[in-house]
Amino acid sequence: MKFGDIIIALCIIGIILIIIIPIPKFTLDILLSLNISFALLILLISMYTQDALQFSIFPSLLLITTLYRLSLNISTTRHILSDGDAGNVIRAFGNFVIQGNPIIGFIIFLIIVIIQFLVITKGAERVAEVAARFTLDAMPGKQMAIDADLNSGLITEQEARERREEIQKAADFYGAMDGASKFVKGDAIAGIIITIINIIAGFIIGMVTKDLTLNQALQQYTLLTVGDGLVSQIPALLVSTATGIVVTRAASDSNLGQDVIKQMFSYHPKLMFIISGVLALLGIGTPLPIIPYVGLAITFSATGYMMYSNVQKDSEEEEQEAEQTDVEEIRKPENVKSLLKVEDIELEFGYGIIPLADVNQGGDLLDRIVMIRRQIALELGVIVPMVRLRDNIQLSPNEYVIKIKGVEVSKGELLFDHYLAMNPGTAQENIEGIDTVEPAFGLPAKWITEEQRDKAEILGYTVVDPPSVIATHLTEIIKRNAHELLGRQEVKELIDNVKEERPALVEEVVPKIFTIGEVQKVLANLLKENISIRDMVTILETLADYADVTRDTDMLTEYVRQKLSRYITKKYVEGNSIRVITLDGTLEQLIMDSIKQIEAGSYLSMPPDRVQSILSSLSENVEKFTSIGEQPIVLTAPIVRIYFKRLTEQIAKDLVVLSYNEIEPNIEVQSVGMVKI
Repeated sequence: MKFGDIIIALCIIGIILIIIIPIPKFTLDILLSLNISFALLILLISMYTQDALQFSIFPSLLLITTLYRLSLNISTTRHILSDGDAGNVIRAFGNFVIQGNPIIGFIIFLIIVIIQFLVITKGAERVAEVAARFTLDAMPGKQMAIDADLNSGLITEQEARERREEIQKAADFYGAMDGASKFVKGDAIAGIIITIINIIAGFIIGMVTKDLTLNQALQQYTLLTVGDGLVSQIPALLVSTATGIVVTRAASDSNLGQDVIKQMFSYHPKLMFIISGVLALLGIGTPLPIIPYVGLAITFSATGYMMYSNVQKDSEEEEQEAEQTDVEEIRKPENVKSLLKVEDIELEFGYGIIPLADVNQGGDLLDRIVMIRRQIALELGVIVPMVRLRDNIQLSPNEYVIKIKGVEVSKGELLFDHYLAMNPGTAQENIEGIDTVEPAFGLPAKWITEEQRDKAEILGYTVVDPPSVIATHLTEIIKRNAHELLGRQEVKELIDNVKEERPALVEEVVPKIFTIGEVQKVLANLLKENISIRDMVTILETLADYADVTRDTDMLTEYVRQKLSRYITKKYVEGNSIRVITLDGTLEQLIMDSIKQIEAGSYLSMPPDRVQSILSSLSENVEKFTSIGEQPIVLTAPIVRIYFKRLTEQIAKDLVVLSYNEIEPNIEVQSVGMVKI
């Protein structure tokens, strides 16, 4: 047996011996004080316990504390009737608590007993009875739920066994509490009977054997009896309250001694300090005897310190074990798999830019990224993946790098306390500053100080702060690479979103006609040319309409673009006319004759000298547009558009190439240039 088991066993035996063996008054004072201390401890534990199973010894503890109080009642009755005195604690309660007036004290005692008996005890008894009944009634349903989870594979056999044991413990606990609540009720009744016996017997003994007058007997024995009743009923009231708390929350595999030591002296060291402070205050600040209360205060304080030390030690050991486990996990070969994950979008920056991303330092870069994702969702209809922010000590302090799929695609450098000023072409005069290049569009710009900001804006410059520079740059990079960020999983999410409102459309197209991969290729083709895929309903309906015509995703993309003609017209046409570059008829026929069909799709096969001639002519026409400040747009026949677009990507990746079918009929087309062979 462990030492704690022996102590608990000896304590229970000692309680029995108290009933039989006369106890010295000094020892009785300590035992009465200990009774109050344990009642406080039980009440606080019941308040701090989150689950009834954490205090599963409570039914047995209720029996022990009730027996302990009754044994003290017997000992105090022996001293009251034999000596006319029961120690300092009872005398202090008699004189201090009831101010030496036995009638007032007796009334207070009756009120406490009534409150305990009719309110707390009665309610706790009823709650325990109902809880036991419902717990037992719910057991078959809970067992069936466990079996269902086990059969479906949601839990293992070990988990199922643990759940069944927990249900059984809960049933045992509430069943035990239903019976144990009767102890509290019986304790209240016994307190009333013992008090009445003490008063009547005290009158008889005082007047017959000790020749006391009626007033003297009343004063002495009633005062002691009521003091004894208060000393015993106040802890009983605390325990009754604890019963009402615990009963609304099962058994344990361990024995009672181990549970008492573990559950009462392991989890809540701060409670020991609270009790120690209360006892010290009672011993020093009241007429109660100092020695037992201060001694117990020291004992509880020492116990709390030892518990706190043990908790700290266990916590450190758990942290060390966790660290060791983490090290072992890292050493496992399979944990290298986590290093294989490639982030979709990464923004790395030097330590000088950290304040822009740190909320605690006033940085709003995270909020700006949220707005970027919302903006791109509205403009392109794409859900942008999370942007991973990282600091990189290998970069210059004010440098940042944007990565797509783990590969650097662009970078820039900031001056933290400056503003970027760009001339939109209407600025009235030059402004002093540090020459640089705007990272998003490659435009010439200057870094200016905050004092020059107002002047630059007055002169017509566009002035932005460093966070806006990063946000704009990141936005453009995401738009340019949106087709790479759109994978099959993202397409499935877009299709599922449409399915909520148009289930018939989705069921017809995916996966009966097209796979998610084929839909993804069409959407990627659209995004590659900065065409929004937000109108997924139109896109899927077009795919369904032309599924019998072709399975070539490039041709399907052209059909989708033609269905989106209203959107494309709105995007590139201002007013009712559009100025474009057209293709010579001979060139269009040459392109159509050069298209080669293979199983994987179609491609353009043309001699290099012809390609070079076409690109030279295109460059001349593009320069004409840019010289007058307009965006160059090439207009071709529908069948030629996609092949000419791919041809021009060699020199102008962002060149807009449209077909006649993508422009609304009411738009006037003005050809201001022609590409020839």
